[in-house]
Amino acid sequence: MATEAVKRYIEAVGRRKTAIARVRATESTRNSLSVNEKDIQAYFPTEALRLTASDAITKAKTAAKFKITAKVVGGGVSAQAEALRHGIARILIIYDSELRKKLKKAGFLKRDPRAKERRKFGLKKARKAPQWSKR
Repeated sequence: MATEAVKRYIEAVGRRKTAIARVRATESTRNSLSVNEKDIQAYFPTEALRLTASDAITKAKTAAKFKITAKVVGGGVSAQAEALRHGIARILIIYDSELRKKLKKAGFLKRDPRAKERRKFGLKKARKAPQWSKR
């Protein structure tokens, strides 16, 4: 077997609402980010979503560069960007535990569990009841 033939990677899962991001990072010569086998520019339509997704990397300011690949499913594009940020933040913690305090303060390690409430029987929506009539 050749020495160092297989490159090691760090893997983590990021979640937000119903979006799930499976993220892998390999050390590289420059930062690159691909989502569902597309470049981040092609996957996220707006600059704000791209910034949200890569926020953890910019906040960490690590000297190391990573090639990050992610598989994202579920939710909307905004939730997917935040799930990706959550996954990247978890990877950076595994890589360097000193970054935990900075990323936690920024709120990147919190999994946002808010999701749409289910519709209940007898109601029009989750909590909206049909109009009540006295007679």
